[in-house]
Amino acid sequence: MNLKQLSESLGLSQTTVSRALNGYPEVSEATRNRVKLAAEQFNYRPSTRAKGLATGQALAIGHVIPVSNKHEMVNPIFGDFIAGAGETYARNGYEMILSIVDDQDEYDIYRGLKSRNAVDGIVVHGPRMNDERIALLNDIGLPYVVHGRASGIAAPYAWLDVNNRRAFQRAADFLFDLGHRRIALINGLEVMDFAHRRRMGYEDTLRGNGIPIDPSLTHAGEMTEELGFDKTKHMLALPAPPTAIMVSSMIVALGVRRAIEEAGLVIGRDVSVITHDDALSYLRNGGDVPIFTATRSSVRDAGRQLAEMLIAQIQNPLLAPQTQLLEAELMVGQSTGPTPVT
Repeated sequence: MNLKQLSESLGLSQTTVSRALNGYPEVSEATRNRVKLAAEQFNYRPSTRAKGLATGQALAIGHVIPVSNKHEMVNPIFGDFIAGAGETYARNGYEMILSIVDDQDEYDIYRGLKSRNAVDGIVVHGPRMNDERIALLNDIGLPYVVHGRASGIAAPYAWLDVNNRRAFQRAADFLFDLGHRRIALINGLEVMDFAHRRRMGYEDTLRGNGIPIDPSLTHAGEMTEELGFDKTKHMLALPAPPTAIMVSSMIVALGVRRAIEEAGLVIGRDVSVITHDDALSYLRNGGDVPIFTATRSSVRDAGRQLAEMLIAQIQNPLLAPQTQLLEAELMVGQSTGPTPVT
């Protein structure tokens, strides 16, 4: 049954029925109850579009992905985040609009979404240092929440992030306490804010313990299995190879493990490895005992919480920008052990 048919069965206008279902105060309580009873009886569910027309909202949340970052679409981290956010959207009656755009068109897309009232809010993905999208969204007045943070931005803005600096400092401290001094880092692209903060945590521990930063042991790039394999293979061939490696994602850690095993070494005995684990649905870190020692924070939970923050902001435009910093848990697994005796 559609809205027209429900309205005819009740002898009411479509406008009155729509307003009754959406709780408008000018519709009497008796009429609202009558309409809701009929809707339940006929199993009527208003479409999101129809509800949006009645409320003046799009009832949609936008996710804009530049073509240069389209690899995120097949990245299980992005997929888990979207799954978590989508659960919250559906529960609150919002749809999700995903746009893949040319990089040079990204700002125009945000302006267009606002002018067409196509979305009620935006999720900003992959913030970079001094990310200019934040100033743009503040200027055009489109509600948004950043998944991550953007160092260098002074203006207040809404964000949800993992405490990446603290997580990697704790991981480096753990390795230092195990006796490791040749500690390597394979990081994400360091123009990205999360990777910048992870490097800072790594360097905090090394410098705090009087260990100089060795450029031959620090690498960054797009987080792929190949990156982990290539950089680890290169470092293991050094005259003084690392005894421990810190890694920015489970995907990269798989490449690290492959390189260690191909070198005839044993992970956790000859080379210790700590990775960041986003608790991915499709890439589990073992069972009761983790395969990799890891700093762990669920990206799916982050998606749920960020979506709730954005919906609260949409529903209360006067709400001050909210921020949430999640702490990662250090999970000890099979990939770490004391520094090997030489």
